[in-house]
Amino acid sequence: MTDRHIGLSGLSGLHLALELDGGGAHPASGPVPAPQAVWETAVAAEQAGFALVTFADAPLPPGTVTEPVGRIEAGTRAAYVSGRTDRIGLAPTLHITTTEPFHLATQLASLDHASHGRAAWLVGAAAGADDLATVGRTPLSAANLHREIADVVDTARALWDSWEDDAVVKDVANGRFLDPDRVHHIDFEGAGFTVKGPLITPRPPQGQLVVLTPDALDIDERADAVLVARPTPAAIAARAATARAAGAPLVFAEVEVVLDADVPAADRLAELNGTADWPGTGRLRHTGSPESLAELLAELARFVDGVRLHPAVLADDLPVLADRVLPALAAAGLHRPPRPGDTLRTTLGLPRPANRFAAASATNA
Repeated sequence: MTDRHIGLSGLSGLHLALELDGGGAHPASGPVPAPQAVWETAVAAEQAGFALVTFADAPLPPGTVTEPVGRIEAGTRAAYVSGRTDRIGLAPTLHITTTEPFHLATQLASLDHASHGRAAWLVGAAAGADDLATVGRTPLSAANLHREIADVVDTARALWDSWEDDAVVKDVANGRFLDPDRVHHIDFEGAGFTVKGPLITPRPPQGQLVVLTPDALDIDERADAVLVARPTPAAIAARAATARAAGAPLVFAEVEVVLDADVPAADRLAELNGTADWPGTGRLRHTGSPESLAELLAELARFVDGVRLHPAVLADDLPVLADRVLPALAAAGLHRPPRPGDTLRTTLGLPRPANRFAAASATNA
C-alpha cells in the first residue's frame, strides 16, 4: 500500500462525488424522484460542498420486467440541473454501446456549454443482450467490446478538439461567424463505425470534458479519473496503484454508505433489507456513524484522490453527510468545496488540454 500523502498535516484533501440516481443505492430506497427532486438534491449536494454529482443510467428502465419504472435519461437530468447550480460538477452516464458516438460527443459538449465548464462523462458500457436489443444490436465479444469502448472515447475526445478555441470569430462586419480553417474533420475509422466530423458545437469550455471510467472497463490510460470498486481499503489501494501506473491522473474510490441518523445505521439497514435485499456490488460498504465514515475517508485519502459516495437512501444519508461528515473532513484539512465560477477541471486540479489541431498547426508553422 503506497501513501499518496505524507502525514496528516500534508494531506491535500479529497474530491467528493455523490451518486444521485433514484432514491439511493439501496433497492428499497424509494421510487425514482420527480425532476424537481433531482435538482433539489443536486443543489443540496452543492451547498454541502461536493465537487461533483453523477447520474446513473441504463438502456433498460429500472424496476422489474413486469413493473418497469420510467426515468429521464441521465444527460437530460444533468442538463436540467446545470441551470440551477453554479459550481458542482455534473457527470451523466452515457453508454457507448447504445449511443451513436457523434451524438454522444455533441450532447456532452452541449452540457459543458450549458454548465459553463462543469460537465463530465461517466463512461457506461452496458452490453447485455437485452441492453443491446434496445438499439437492434447483437452481443459483442469481450475483445470487441473493449475495442469499441476505447474507440468511442477516442472519437469523443477528437470531436471535442475538432473546433479550435478561436474558431468562432463573430465578424459581423464581414458576415463571418467562424474561421473554417480552424474547424477540422477527424476522419476516425474504428472497427465498428466511422466518424467524419467536425462536431456541430464549438469546443467545450473545458477543452476536454472530464472522463470518468469505472475500473472494470480497463481503459485507465484514457481516463481523467478511474473509479475503483473494491470491497476493502487494501484492495482499493492496490487497484489505485495500477491505475496510476497506467497514467490515470486521478483515482476515486467507490463507497456505499448507511449512516446513523434518527435511527442507528444497523437498524436502518435491517429495515431496508427486510423490504429488498441489497446484493453485493464489489464496492466498499460502510455502515455506522458519520465519525467512523470520516475516519475511513481519511484512511482512503492516503492513496486515492477522491471518493464517490453512494448513500443507501439519499433523503436520510445526504443530510448527515452535509451536517457531520463533510464539515469534519474540512476541519481536518481533508476537504475544500468547489468555488463558484470554476470549471470542473479547475476544481479537480486538472489542466485544460491544448487542442490537438492547433498544436499540430503550431508545430508545422
